[in-house]
Amino acid sequence: MPIRVVVAEDNYLVREGVVRLLGTQPEVEVVGSCGDLDALMAMVDAEVPDVVLTDIRMPPTGTDEGVRAANALRELHPQMGVVMLSQYAEPAYALELLEHGSAGRAYLLKERVSDIDQLLRAIREVASGGSVIDPRVVEILVEVRSRRPDSPLEHLTPREQEVLAEMAQGRNNAGIAATLGLSERAVEKHINSLFSKLSLTTEADGHRRVKAVLVYLSATDR
Repeated sequence: MPIRVVVAEDNYLVREGVVRLLGTQPEVEVVGSCGDLDALMAMVDAEVPDVVLTDIRMPPTGTDEGVRAANALRELHPQMGVVMLSQYAEPAYALELLEHGSAGRAYLLKERVSDIDQLLRAIREVASGGSVIDPRVVEILVEVRSRRPDSPLEHLTPREQEVLAEMAQGRNNAGIAATLGLSERAVEKHINSLFSKLSLTTEADGHRRVKAVLVYLSATDR
């Protein structure tokens, strides 16, 4: 069955472009599109999609409607994925999106919309409970983090930081290994080491991964 998607974007041309682009993909079915927060929430209730693809800034205030929708959906439809689109690499919004957990959440720059493979990957990931953070946002967080001497990540080795950065983009051990040119066993050792250094040794692996990513993302000035 195709992944059912609702698209929320106040710019008509962008919205129609995304809808038409996704309409060419057999694994996705766009079941509705809208241009403001109220319409989005009403459409979600009516269609109950698998994934919501939403802009951050929409009417009525043009500030953080996408984040507010994502937070509301966490309570109303906990299994529903959200891919949030931003025109700018704004780490603060990524942090707000993931504040209550990273499962089923993705943060992408709008410029990625033209890359259908990357957009589909994000939709697939959140539909299955995974998470994706735009690499450019991760780069900015790394840059800011590196200027903070009190970061909890300062004790990680450069390789452990690379592994954690890949984890923050939603990759599993096999994906991290392929990206960094390591064996899966080596990736597992690095992850266990960084878990230990971040004092995340007493919980289930899935929870530790989420918490490690949140530590990574929050180690920056907001």
